[in-house]
Amino acid sequence: MKLLVCILDDFYKEQVEKELREKGYRMTELASSGGFLRKGSTTFLFGANEDDLPGLRDSLKEACLNVEKKKQRKDKRPHRYTSFLMKSGDLSALLANQ
Repeated sequence: MKLLVCILDDFYKEQVEKELREKGYRMTELASSGGFLRKGSTTFLFGANEDDLPGLRDSLKEACLNVEKKKQRKDKRPHRYTSFLMKSGDLSALLANQ
């Protein structure tokens, strides 16, 4: 089991959440209002098996592209989101050290 942490602009939030839920992905959403994540960002936490990660990443990219087509985003950013991958063992060690 892996934990994918995905930080994206609020511009993409609703569509990404809708499309990924429709595809059966489970997620936890964290809203942020400052700090290193900057205002206007949302963080999604996805729990996924190793085999499901390529499909999850492809679905994230596809959902972001669908938003851009629908809403006609004017500025072309090279990155739509930032993601980090953690092993579930890494997470339990982190929680044990608190």
